[in-house]
Parts: sequence; C-alpha cells; structure tokens
Amino acid sequence: QVQVVESGGGLVQPGGSLRLSCTAPGVTSNACGMAWYRQIADNQREWVSYISDAGVTTYADSVKGRFTISKNPARNTLDLYMSSLKPEDTAMYFCRTFGIGLCTSTWGRGTQVTVSS
Repeated sequence: QVQVVESGGGLVQPGGSLRLSCTAPGVTSNACGMAWYRQIADNQREWVSYISDAGVTTYADSVKGRFTISKNPARNTLDLYMSSLKPEDTAMYFCRTFGIGLCTSTWGRGTQVTVSS
C-alpha cells in the first residue's frame, strides 16, 4: 500500500467553490481507480466520487452536478472540483486509490472542508 495526501480544504461560504487535491503515486500510471470520500463528524465515511483507470466518472447523488473528479498526471494529483457548496458538504474529505501494487493506497489524514456563512 502507498500513502496519499489530501489538501486544499478550508472555510468557504455557501455557494462558493473549492478544489481539493490528492497527491497519489498511482495517478501517473493510468492503471488505478481513484475515489473521494467524506466523513461528517463521527458518521460513517461515505463515498463521494469515483474515476476509473479509463477515466469514467461516477458521483453520489448528493454531489452530482456540483462536483467534478479528475486526474492530473502532470501534477501527480487526483482533484475534486467543488462548486455550489452547501453547509451539508461540511466534512473531512479523503481520497483513496484502488488496484494492484502502487494503485493500492491507505487512508490519508484527510482535508477539512467547512461551508459556513
């Protein structure tokens, strides 16, 4: 397993935008599935978005149309572009990669996103 590092979180007003980044070794290989998750307080960590090794993306209904997941091999990052943010989006966001070898990551420390006016 490899480590990932999430970044880009912060405080943003409702309706605002934010870009989260996940530094992951597997991004440049184009052989890994990658996903973003979030955890609100002590609740179960929930899936937010996934992008396959082929670039096919899927989203949770709660964020569909507002969030965009993408890979940036040049920067070795998995990004999550968030817009039209709502207070209910407030959570600790995590990324994880899936697959064989370097595609298999551990959980990172996450990055906190707080949406508040």
